[in-house]
Amino acid sequence: MLRSKASEVCRRLVPLQSSIPATAGISSSSILAAGDALDPAQTSKQQKYIDIENKYGAHNYHPLPVVLERGSGIFMWDVDGKKYYDFLSGYSAVNQGHCHPKIIDAFVTQAKKLTLTSRAFFNDALGDYEQYITQLLGYDKVLPMNTGVEGGETAVKLARKWGYTVKKVPDNKAKILFARENFWGRTTSAISSSTDPESYEGFGPYMPGFEIIPYNDLDALKNKLENDPHIVAFMVEPIQGEAGVVVPQEGYLSKAHDEWDGARPDIVVLGKALSGGTMPVSAVLADDDIMLTIKRGQHGSTYGGNPVAARVAIASLEVLVEEKLGENAAKLGPKFRAALEKIDSPLLQSVRGRGLLNAIVIDDTKGVSAWDICLELMKEGLLTKPTHQNIIRLAPPLVITEEQMNEATEIIKKVLIRMAK
Repeated sequence: MLRSKASEVCRRLVPLQSSIPATAGISSSSILAAGDALDPAQTSKQQKYIDIENKYGAHNYHPLPVVLERGSGIFMWDVDGKKYYDFLSGYSAVNQGHCHPKIIDAFVTQAKKLTLTSRAFFNDALGDYEQYITQLLGYDKVLPMNTGVEGGETAVKLARKWGYTVKKVPDNKAKILFARENFWGRTTSAISSSTDPESYEGFGPYMPGFEIIPYNDLDALKNKLENDPHIVAFMVEPIQGEAGVVVPQEGYLSKAHDEWDGARPDIVVLGKALSGGTMPVSAVLADDDIMLTIKRGQHGSTYGGNPVAARVAIASLEVLVEEKLGENAAKLGPKFRAALEKIDSPLLQSVRGRGLLNAIVIDDTKGVSAWDICLELMKEGLLTKPTHQNIIRLAPPLVITEEQMNEATEIIKKVLIRMAK
């Protein structure tokens, strides 16, 4: 989050976790699309589970017609025993791979001892977690929450509280900037900053005090900050996930860093893979000058910081560090994109991404949609989902090996070439 003091334009940036909703690019009228037939190789067993969900569950998601029952590493298996490459990773919540032994062990061990105290009492796990994550990321304090959108809401509250108590913005005048095509959840606050009609239409009135600027545009940011003293923060995703894995120009955030005296994020929001895909765990980190503007009793969560979440989060972060998963993503990502770019199919319009968070843009004027391609990929043993109609996200768990990546690339190549005929 970027904040501006009365005597200076701004200080720092806060990145927001990237995420993509399962219904992105899918209209509400297509939730139970009749054409989403099961793979002929699948059995009535899968249809039974699908029918139950359709009958008793709300129709707010549009899943691929596959029923999964097990996962390990980069693979998942359906109820018929068919094996799939997972190239969605729970929207990158399972970066450490499905059911990582260390994370599951931490989960089970703590769950057998104590699961919840609420924040009415101390527990012997939360302090260990708070010390670990703040020292790892270099912040004074952490505020534990559950879901990613709760983390985003917390960041908004912190920014506003700082604006009123430190910057001395007049009451109810604080403004927060967001980038166009941002996504940080489905609460009324989150959709109030959205520019996607699919997210916000029909849910007003909206939260005041949010303003939109173009993504990847430092001039627009600078202009706003220099001309509006009521702006208290800029909330931004380093890579826009829901928008279709939109990567800013090289140096977007680092140029902001240079422009504003070596700024770093004031507030960092973490979610999804913070639990390795086992449970909702999120965290908001900031230094004391911001975090301590919220006093005791002014913000909280019954489940935030529970003992199981604390132990699981430590294990999940340790896996990322010890197994060098960031380094693996940095090594394999360029190779993966290069291999995708070599696929000779008129359906493939472009490839983009960073590390192992990637997307392919489909030319849907050829009569084949991204959804159609995902259905065919599923039949060939690879699972992912479209976003924004013609974009397919390709984000395997970061534990993937180069050999596995090459095998998955061949599946993608096979489907794109076959469907272009």
